Amino acid sequence: MALSVDLNADMGESLGPWKMGNDEALLKIVTSANIACGFHAGDPDTMAKTMRGAMENGVGIGAHPGFDDLKGFGRYRLSVPLPTLANQVRYQVGAALGMAASIGAKVRHVKLHGAMANMASENEAMARALYEAVLSVDPDVTIMVLAATAQQRAVEGLGCDWAGEIFADRAYNADGTLVDRSKPGAVIHDAAIAGPRIAAMVKAGAILTEDGTRLPTRIDTICLHGDGPTAVEMARTVRDTLEAEGITVQRFKAKR
Repeated sequence: MALSVDLNADMGESLGPWKMGNDEALLKIVTSANIACGFHAGDPDTMAKTMRGAMENGVGIGAHPGFDDLKGFGRYRLSVPLPTLANQVRYQVGAALGMAASIGAKVRHVKLHGAMANMASENEAMARALYEAVLSVDPDVTIMVLAATAQQRAVEGLGCDWAGEIFADRAYNADGTLVDRSKPGAVIHDAAIAGPRIAAMVKAGAILTEDGTRLPTRIDTICLHGDGPTAVEMARTVRDTLEAEGITVQRFKAKR
């Protein structure tokens, strides 16, 4: 059976005159885009521009809600009451749906951002509450989850459409969660290392962790961070490596 996988990247993270990442270049490499909704990054103009670019390049559009934390870029763990956090997720997804509709596009998936995603990968009750919030706004949307974590257990319990994600440029703990960014080696900056590493995971159908643990899981999509200085090089190298290994790069299957 031929192997295929989606490549996704976080985008639309510029704010006013402040530019983050090279969305234009990435949109020619990836197949899905997670577009910031204004809470951790982005603004309405940036959201609209990025969605148009995705549509023009045949890239799947996703909403990327995060903590209300522009200064911290959504990477600080905040203590927010879960009902309030659920409403903040609804608000952000609603903004993405409205903006997409205004340009004749569709939001195919939703992926949590940063610290919110990391916390949900450890806490199934939190993940379920946030995904229920997403589905209350759009019951047919695909939820993109960190594979083999509490996020995946939550969507399996909900019985909704989901896509399992692994990271090209992040190291993994033995339980499938990401190594904290504050620790050495947590982020992989060398594209020559990331490409073969991720191809090996796709072929194995498993996350290969730093201590040698093998975690079998469904791998539908690979995340490529769009905000680093080597982001475009990393994305291009990963795609080239996958295709050289006979793995087709295409959008993951979804209801839309």
